Amino acid sequence: MKIGYRTIKTAIGTPIAIWVAQLLGVTNFVSAGILTILCIQPSRKQSFLSAWNRFLACIIASVFSIIFFYFIGYHPLVLGLLLLVFIPVTVIFNITQGIATSSVIILNLYGANYLDINFLVDQFLLIVIGIGTGLVMNLYMPSLDRKLKEKQQDLEENFQFVLYEIALYVRNKNIDWDGKEIKRIGEILDETSDLVERDKENHLLRSKHIYRDYFKMRTRQFELLQRMLPLVTKLPKKDTISEKIADFFEDLSKAVHPGNTAIIYLERLENLRKEFDEEELPCSKEEFETRANLFRLLHDIEDYLIVKMKYKESDVVKKKKQLET
Repeated sequence: MKIGYRTIKTAIGTPIAIWVAQLLGVTNFVSAGILTILCIQPSRKQSFLSAWNRFLACIIASVFSIIFFYFIGYHPLVLGLLLLVFIPVTVIFNITQGIATSSVIILNLYGANYLDINFLVDQFLLIVIGIGTGLVMNLYMPSLDRKLKEKQQDLEENFQFVLYEIALYVRNKNIDWDGKEIKRIGEILDETSDLVERDKENHLLRSKHIYRDYFKMRTRQFELLQRMLPLVTKLPKKDTISEKIADFFEDLSKAVHPGNTAIIYLERLENLRKEFDEEELPCSKEEFETRANLFRLLHDIEDYLIVKMKYKESDVVKKKKQLET
């Protein structure tokens, strides 16, 4: 059984919050631990937003508690009425994250059955200790670079396999492939979307994210790859055109990596296009459709390569700017 870092931070932060509350002699010190548990978040950005929302909600809850309990009374119906008013207020201010946290303070004030300045100060200290401890614990976030690198390698291996299978199909009309790599590419791109967002939220001062740009580029290439698949099935069964296309896809499969080789294959593609232009004009409807599908395929391959080239060019510009600054 794997223990996550959020579990570890909760296990460390909760007793620390309670211990600090006890040292300061705060009433209901256990509530500090509850507040810390509620404040542990998966990213730094979420942590800061959560801490602010929960703090604001707790302050509003304290004010509402003073008004309702002091002026109306300590009764379950009054507690229900307070929540009936308080919860919509959190929705209006978009701080619904703080409902559970502030409920702890409301119940503490209700359970005490009295209000004085010392007790209110105690509750304020609970809020600061509980939310503050959670915020401090959330300052540490493990790097996701290793996971993202693994996803990148997995994605490139699947891209290589798909391109190679296309080459086999064009050359030999091989139909044994079950296409599971296509499904796997989609799964990896979905998984990395969440990882990239979390990693981005852990680096609040980083304006650009290299992995976000990389996986965005691969997502666009994947869309183009899916568009190519129906077209390759419509190529001639066995001729010089299909052989050259097969060779091109096979070589392209070997060049799937983070580096920039797109310009080389764009030049090869242009040479292929010139060769196909020199072929005899189609004489039948079937030949005309085949030629049309061929040029659509060449266009999609060109777009596929341009997407990679633009990504690498923008990457070079970003690195240059970083060196200049």
